[in-house]
Amino acid sequence: MVSALYAVLGALILIKLSYDVVRLRMLYRVSYGDGGFTELQSAIRAHGNAVEYIPIALLLLLLLEMDGAETWMVHLCGLMMIAGRIMHFYGFHHRLVRWRRTGMLATWCSLVLMVLVNLWYLPWELVFTLR
Repeated sequence: MVSALYAVLGALILIKLSYDVVRLRMLYRVSYGDGGFTELQSAIRAHGNAVEYIPIALLLLLLLEMDGAETWMVHLCGLMMIAGRIMHFYGFHHRLVRWRRTGMLATWCSLVLMVLVNLWYLPWELVFTLR
């Protein structure tokens, strides 16, 4: 399954972002919240943003593959989503708005594309049966 590759990459991104939060919590000795530390606030938000997008994207990607989409389409959507998340993190970490914006655009485009392709492959005759 091609989508497994992107699930692994998504998990690695989440592990990296989670590690950043834990490292900063230990550095600043903050158990709950952000303790008012800007760097920790940014790390928490970067992790939260990835958690908001990666799981639904991976679910859509898996469904896309299970629906019988072409392998190149699964790769295109997966690469666009992973690249978007990496660009967003890079822009967030380095305070580069253009990178963040481009990363979000890539993420949104991948999500919209996956929604549309999943709708295309949806077995509509089963959706509208009355049984």
